[in-house]
Amino acid sequence: MKSERLEYPRPQLRRERWTPLNGEWEFAFDDENAGDLRGYPAGVRLPMRINVPFSYQCEASGVGDSAEHSTVWYRRTFVREDDGRVLLCFNGCDYRTDVWVNGHHVGSHEGAYCAFSFEITDYVRAGENILTVRCRDWPSAAQPRGKQSWTGKPFDCWYTPTTGIWQSVWIEYFGEDGVRELSLLPDFDAFSLSGELELLRGCADEAEFTVTHRDTLIKRECVPLTGDLTRYRILLGERKEELVWSPAHPNLLDVRLRIFSKGTCVDTVYTRFGMRKIGTDEDGNLLLNGEKFYQRLVLDQGYWPESGLTPPSKEAVRQDIEYAIAMGFNGARKHQKIEDPYYYYYAEELGFVTWCEMPSAYAFHTRAMIALTEQWQKIVARARNNTSNICYVPFNESWGVAEICHDPVQQDFVRAIYQLTHALDPTRPVSANDGWECLDKTDVIGIHDYAYSGAQFEQKYARSGFGALYPQGRKLMAQGCEYAGQPVLLTEFGGIAMKESIDGNAWGYNEGAADEEDFLTRYRNLLEGVYASAFQGFCYTQLTDVQQEVNGLLRYDRTPKFEFSRIRALNEAYGKNKD
Repeated sequence: MKSERLEYPRPQLRRERWTPLNGEWEFAFDDENAGDLRGYPAGVRLPMRINVPFSYQCEASGVGDSAEHSTVWYRRTFVREDDGRVLLCFNGCDYRTDVWVNGHHVGSHEGAYCAFSFEITDYVRAGENILTVRCRDWPSAAQPRGKQSWTGKPFDCWYTPTTGIWQSVWIEYFGEDGVRELSLLPDFDAFSLSGELELLRGCADEAEFTVTHRDTLIKRECVPLTGDLTRYRILLGERKEELVWSPAHPNLLDVRLRIFSKGTCVDTVYTRFGMRKIGTDEDGNLLLNGEKFYQRLVLDQGYWPESGLTPPSKEAVRQDIEYAIAMGFNGARKHQKIEDPYYYYYAEELGFVTWCEMPSAYAFHTRAMIALTEQWQKIVARARNNTSNICYVPFNESWGVAEICHDPVQQDFVRAIYQLTHALDPTRPVSANDGWECLDKTDVIGIHDYAYSGAQFEQKYARSGFGALYPQGRKLMAQGCEYAGQPVLLTEFGGIAMKESIDGNAWGYNEGAADEEDFLTRYRNLLEGVYASAFQGFCYTQLTDVQQEVNGLLRYDRTPKFEFSRIRALNEAYGKNKD
């Protein structure tokens, strides 16, 4: 059955007037980098076919070619379906993208994990229009790439690369002006909503916010607009329990935003948010809405056998969350990937927390620093609107900053990214370098330790000794930095693989379990050690098998390896004293 992504692609900021562009496109490899000479930008037809938004490396694309092709081209036609202004939108392309409409170059974008758009009104004509896209992707360690291999083939815990369009493409229509970006930052204590409203053209003069809960009006307020960017703050009245978001009660407030120009509504968008607060207390406890919150996370890398990094459907990401909840986890650390927008949409709806992690580069020099800084800013600007997101991770295990333990330059770079993250979003904590070699500038200490026995956790992780530890043989605190009482979580552990799955390149972090009973015995033993330690939560590796890494609780195709109820019983039984 052919995978299709036909739903509206951006559920957190929806317009009613739109045209989907997913589906069959013309396609071409351009290994000689001769597409310009062949007339591709002008709209010359291409020889192959591909199913967008799936990358050519995966079966769902209809191509299924795992070889390296650094330049690829896409072409399709579309018909303008509305007399409004036209916005061409991409949820994600890897890595450098150039776009032409009817032979006119309308824009470029660099980065794999950020959404982007171009207003193309002046290039669109009546009748049929030609859209051409070129994507260039190189096996460069300087690119923020996450778990995509840069060696030409999968190895260790790095997988088949993703090239080109890998998330949805569509067109939206708006009037004389439109919403470019909207940030939504709830203030739990003041029970207010604030943020920035950025316009596409800057000529609208008024915005109307309407906030409702289950069709009951909470607040309607008009805000005067000043050019293309306006800061706003809206007091929502008295805080009520039924309006507060938590995993147990995932209440969401709906927002309709209309913008006006001289009294005429020129654009309407719909979104939603949850009123909640993430913080810490003086004892180093993590708090959600002022109460202790013990995080039982599962590591989730978001790969599928038929579609790679792209979920085969929006239902597939919802199912992953539902499976994790059924096993007793209350959140996920989305590892080295910015996920499909529907993942966060369903997470906030189902009461499931998420961590937002920057996909790593693997080199340290000026070009890598610039690329990471530019892309991380865009990622945070979007992620701050996701209610489920409760922590940022700009660096993982010193990837891309391999000398951070003793190099003051790399330390300063990570501190700068930490400060930048807080400037963009002051409402959430940051784990600046998760795993080990942590700096003094971090709100959370994340430890990665794949010990075989839970007793090793209990012996090692007493609060008084955090500063002198060496998880996985790496120093927990970088040179010149001291532990200062931050919350500590075991953010990677476990990785138990089944013996039957370990073959050839297939591997797990812990030796293969013989059967389900053996696995559950090992899992119980590890949890006993985790819960006996001074952690504020944990993240078990991992939700699913991924290519050659076979330590998931689910197989790669999402069939369960174990009864969910038995995993859930262990998660809950050993955590009673933490709730």
